[in-house]
Amino acid sequence: MTPGPARFAQAALVGDSDASYDNLALAEDAGEMLGRLGITLITGGRGGVMEAASRGAARAGGLTVGITPGSQAAAANEWCDVVIPTGLGHARNVLTALAGDFIVAVGGGAGTLSELCFAWIHGRPIYVLQGSGGWSDRLAGGVLDHRDSSVIVNCDNIEALEREVVRFCGAKGLGIREPG
Repeated sequence: MTPGPARFAQAALVGDSDASYDNLALAEDAGEMLGRLGITLITGGRGGVMEAASRGAARAGGLTVGITPGSQAAAANEWCDVVIPTGLGHARNVLTALAGDFIVAVGGGAGTLSELCFAWIHGRPIYVLQGSGGWSDRLAGGVLDHRDSSVIVNCDNIEALEREVVRFCGAKGLGIREPG
C-alpha cells in the first residue's frame, strides 16, 4: 500500500472586509475552488472577502476556519466551521497568514498587506488575483524586499489559481482531491 499525503493542504485567503461586489464574487469562486479540492480554507473569519470565500468553500463541502480578532466565537461569519477567537485584534493576522501552506489575496488594504508580509517573511507562496485591486494588484509578480524568502505569483483568474495551487500541493506532497 502506498502511503497517502502527510496531510491535506491549508490555504489562507485574505482580502478586504469591505469589498466590491466583483471581489466578493471572486473570493467566493476562489473559496469554492479550494473547497472542491479538499483544501482547508483559513480566513480572518469576519465579513467581506473572508465571508464570501468561506461561503464558497462551504458550498463545495470544504472545511472553513476563521481566526477572529476578538474574543467571542459568535463574531465569526456563519460559514466558519471552526472558529478560533484570539482576542489579539490585528495581531491575529500573523496566525492567519502562517496557518496556510500558501496565501491567496483578493484586493486588500493595510490588514491584507500585513498578512502578505508575514507570509513573505515566513516563506509562504503568495498567489494574487490580478484585477482585484488593492495590494493584490500592487504586488502582482513582484517582491516585497531583499529577503527573497517567498514568491508572489500573479493569477489572472480562478483557473490559473487552481493550476498553481495544484502544482504547489503536488510539489510539496500535500493532499488535495483530484481536480475535475
